[in-house]
Amino acid sequence: MMRLRPADLAREHGLSAQAVRNYERDGYLPVAERTASGYRVYTEVHAAALRAFLALVRAYGHAVAGEVMHAAGEGSVDEVLMVVDRGHEQLLRDRATLESVRAAVGRLTAGPAAEAAKPFTPFTVGELAYRLRVTPATLRNWEEAGILAPERDRATGYRRFAAADVRDAELAHLLRRGGYPLEHIATVVQQVRTAGGTDALAASLDDWGRRLRGRGLAMLDAAAQLSAYLRLIGSVR
Repeated sequence: MMRLRPADLAREHGLSAQAVRNYERDGYLPVAERTASGYRVYTEVHAAALRAFLALVRAYGHAVAGEVMHAAGEGSVDEVLMVVDRGHEQLLRDRATLESVRAAVGRLTAGPAAEAAKPFTPFTVGELAYRLRVTPATLRNWEEAGILAPERDRATGYRRFAAADVRDAELAHLLRRGGYPLEHIATVVQQVRTAGGTDALAASLDDWGRRLRGRGLAMLDAAAQLSAYLRLIGSVR
């Protein structure tokens, strides 16, 4: 195979040679062979690994990208696919939440005609936390920030999250992952509740829609780069 230096790999991505060496040290690239004088010798396998890792970072974030590359390096293809599948599952969930919030806003702003009530069993704080994959403490923080306003069971004092509360929590979770501060999220959720001043809400939802689209495209690119790397190292046929 072609012999490459750290600088050769770095140049393709606008990185420093030290960054490439750090990625190897952290296990994101295969261990390089050394020359008699101690210099690293990289190959096209390392170049493919770097392309895959950086594409995964753009699509899933640094932590998940590292998890995937470690699994790939260990030959654990099933683990690689499981991590990737979780990312796609989350993206699909985010898209569904975004559409449900848009629909909710549409119903709120359409006029006095209300949607027919549907049977719904209120969630406990533990059940809602499990649904969102957050901790109960996170939901209590959101309540303190004015994002959530669940009723309390008169007999037990426990929180009871109705359908609208679950919708608000889904929206908060969505925007929180988008990097929005709690103060902004509280304003957006309040707008959903009151259907007043929806311009900021529409802008937030449109912005997050663009983010989801960008993440989806990044996942496509990451899948292509990861597949090329796995085939190169013989993990898949």
